[in-house]
Amino acid sequence: MRVLIVGGGGREHALAWAVARSEKVSKVYVAPGNGGTAMMGGKVENVAIEAVDVDGLLRFALDESVDLTIIGPEQPLEAGIVDRFSGSGKKVFGPTKYAAQLETSKVFAKEFMCRNGIPTASYEVFRDYVSAKDFLEKTTDFPQVIKASGLAAGKGVIVADTLDDAMRAIDDLFEKRIFGEAADEVVIESFLEGEEASVFVVTDGTGYRFFLPSQDHKRIGVGDTGKNTGGMGAYAPAPLVTEDVMRKIEERVVVPTLEGMRKEGTPYTGFLYVGLMIENSEPSVVEYNARLGDPEAQVVLPLLESDLIGVLEASLDGRLGDVSFEMKGEAATTVVLASKGYPDSYEQGKEISVESKLEQLDNVMLFHAGTSFDGEKLTTSGGRVLSLTALAPSLKESIDLAYRAVGYVEFEGVYYRRDIGAKALS
Repeated sequence: MRVLIVGGGGREHALAWAVARSEKVSKVYVAPGNGGTAMMGGKVENVAIEAVDVDGLLRFALDESVDLTIIGPEQPLEAGIVDRFSGSGKKVFGPTKYAAQLETSKVFAKEFMCRNGIPTASYEVFRDYVSAKDFLEKTTDFPQVIKASGLAAGKGVIVADTLDDAMRAIDDLFEKRIFGEAADEVVIESFLEGEEASVFVVTDGTGYRFFLPSQDHKRIGVGDTGKNTGGMGAYAPAPLVTEDVMRKIEERVVVPTLEGMRKEGTPYTGFLYVGLMIENSEPSVVEYNARLGDPEAQVVLPLLESDLIGVLEASLDGRLGDVSFEMKGEAATTVVLASKGYPDSYEQGKEISVESKLEQLDNVMLFHAGTSFDGEKLTTSGGRVLSLTALAPSLKESIDLAYRAVGYVEFEGVYYRRDIGAKALS
């Protein structure tokens, strides 16, 4: 079969890697892909179509007789790519535009959770600076979490420790418009104590299967300090998510989420990401994402023993419960290498050097995100550049192996966190 993967980040490289391993697949197109997918060769080929060019992607899928399209990032979901492909008779894996509002509108998600009794932080919604300012000036309980309702590349969340921090945040969102239309609506919610975890589900709208739980590292600095990023590293399985905690997540979050979407006449299909805060073994939802996470995909996909394509096909056919969905009995860690200056401004075009010793390491994968390859030279083209993933029998061994692998990759200004997975070990 011929598969089209939409997107060009580390998640999409990991998807291409997983899909290409299937004996069912003869060709994998990645649109637009990156330097890593360009270098895979064999059955994998980049296509110069941007992820948000829904018309162009549909024409390509029709012209090339693509059998299945997998949507990686959130922007094409917001643009209604699943509705368009389905309406043209093409198989596509992902939620509809309406269902994707669980991610693309934080206001929609919060109201949905309240309607369906799903545990989450208390919140208020604001559409102008003055009303938000009045609310904050009457607030004595800090920190407060301030979120742009729309898509902001994972950076639209500000944890305000003080009133001054909160005022700067709403000024940035409403007055300076740093996230543009994404901040036409702003959610201000109470701060949840605890530790974060990510749970990923593949679902046909009724049935569902769980990947191994993982933990992302959102902040740029060691010790979870500094600005929010798209993610600086991840590991799985997360020991924080015990069997008891997972049972609560299933009963209190996943089941009512899928039931709630069905009741509203818009079943949720595809990958569902549930970002959680766990305190004293009690889970609360921080956010939904309507796709696999990045960099979490770079750890949960390599830990999947079963054939991903078989799982996705079964999900689309409504027979998800009939297929194998087995995980490896190992741990995985990924460390993101970023450009100097990220998540603010950064330079591009830095040549990347990868030592041949990296290929000699067993169970290590190099997933590309912000890279370009011109046939000879590999260069940086984004903020998050590469993810180095390592699998090992234990979490500590996978962390050690991932950081050993980091030493074999170099580019000018390379930055990475040196504490990925440290919380799990402590």
